[in-house]
Amino acid sequence: MHYDQNYDLTMDEASLQEKDIEAACRSLKAIAHPLRLKILCVLGKHEMSVQEIVDYVGTSQSNVSQHLTIMREKGLLHSRKDSNRVFYRISENRASLLHACSSFR
Repeated sequence: MHYDQNYDLTMDEASLQEKDIEAACRSLKAIAHPLRLKILCVLGKHEMSVQEIVDYVGTSQSNVSQHLTIMREKGLLHSRKDSNRVFYRISENRASLLHACSSFR
């Protein structure tokens, strides 16, 4: 691995990178389950109801709901309620995961 010796981080930059890395680790842990990864792949760039997700992944609604809750609490998913249905989409914060990984050269 090659590091540019002329590149010095300020304390603020190093602190921000550490925060980014910690956030990325939490996100990676949250998706480190086959069903959660499958749900994220199903959602892609779409918003879907819980029932639509259940239909695609082929498991019970309670199981899917538990995993959706975990990912929502970790900031990976955004949800909205429309009468008696809940819709999920991938959060805009997912870009921070990629940013944290690409900031180390």
